[in-house]
Amino acid sequence: MKIAIIGLGFVGLSLCSVLASKGIRTIGIDSDIRKCSKIAEGIPTFFEPNLEKTLKKALKRKLIVTNKLSTINDCDFIFVTVGTPQKKNGDIDLSMIKTVTGDIGKLLSKNKRKPIILIKSTVIPGTMKNVVLPILERNSKKKAGKDFGLISNPEFLQEGKAIHDTIKPHVVVLGGYRTKFMRKTEKFFSRFNPNVPIIITNHQTAEMIKYANNSFLATKISFINQIANICQGIPDTNIDDVANTIGLDPRIGNPFLNAGPGYGGSCLPKDIKAIINLSSKLGVNPTLLTAVEKINKQQISNIVELVKQNIGKIRGKKLTVLGVAFKPGTDDIRGSVGIELAKRLLKLGAKITIHDPKALENARKIFHDNTKYVKSVPSALKDCQCAIIMTQWKEYERINNKTIKHMAKKFIIDSRRVLSNKNLNAKYYAIGLGQKV
Repeated sequence: MKIAIIGLGFVGLSLCSVLASKGIRTIGIDSDIRKCSKIAEGIPTFFEPNLEKTLKKALKRKLIVTNKLSTINDCDFIFVTVGTPQKKNGDIDLSMIKTVTGDIGKLLSKNKRKPIILIKSTVIPGTMKNVVLPILERNSKKKAGKDFGLISNPEFLQEGKAIHDTIKPHVVVLGGYRTKFMRKTEKFFSRFNPNVPIIITNHQTAEMIKYANNSFLATKISFINQIANICQGIPDTNIDDVANTIGLDPRIGNPFLNAGPGYGGSCLPKDIKAIINLSSKLGVNPTLLTAVEKINKQQISNIVELVKQNIGKIRGKKLTVLGVAFKPGTDDIRGSVGIELAKRLLKLGAKITIHDPKALENARKIFHDNTKYVKSVPSALKDCQCAIIMTQWKEYERINNKTIKHMAKKFIIDSRRVLSNKNLNAKYYAIGLGQKV
């Protein structure tokens, strides 16, 4: 068996590293030659726990990295993991999907092999049927289900847990025709991910599952953030006790009930916007999802207002943002609420210092010389008039009175409540905690 993965971003690199480390012949393909060179040397192009170790093991065993798409010609499975970024109007950009599937189709036209093509990229319902399938059949002059397999295979990886989730996902979804290709694919995943539920459905349903999944997670986050905002107005009320308790109800569950500054990342904001846009085109008013998005955006505005209320005019003030990765365990700043907060404060004339254990270099690509980048927490806090904790890094749990000693004004906004049990000699405000009476 030989497998190709096209697109070596977060999903693709995690997948090919795990597959090859398990002894499966794997080709990792990306059009970016520099990226391929780094990966071939065992250097991931982003931070992810255990990825570097897994990648190096994969390279020693069965992984080949190349920019040549023609290497798919002798592969049994071809995974497409290219990006589908968001357009300004909220729709997803299918240009990379169209290019890659068009090129795959051309190669298939000259190849007698009957591979199975799996689309892992997130695409709106109807994309496989109306875009991908016609391109492949037109360019290959072959028939899906007869001459090659075409299967929707959405991913559900969590950043910070990508290697674990690739090895043992909570579910495998396969969308497409129930042919010999589907049976072969089901057999592969049952061997690769034993004891994991496999859901077989059609293309449109598989595509919708991914959007429904992410929309529900976003809804849970906005719900608990709304409750947290209510808690703030009630003295001695603790959102964590509320969330932990309702999470014990099996109908609710604990995951994604961690109140904070709002959801971010490369998936939830993009997917919520895309499904809202799709709903509108279908004549459906997505009232709930629109509210979810509105609440999420409001969280940042609430923090900005809190800063204004406590330090007055923001222009010229030294403010520190602690954490710009969208979540701990990654250097990913896509959709980061920390980045959004820094942008808002800069626009208001603040002098911003940024600290993050992993994401400083990525932040520098956004802000260039407009902010200060500091590698230690005490240095980041020195002379600042307000510190705002945005990412739940373990490093911030160690902040104490010695750490904040040199703040110009000892005012801390803790959007993640990492310091809620500390007795700090500072004005302390935490999202979801009613002020002590």
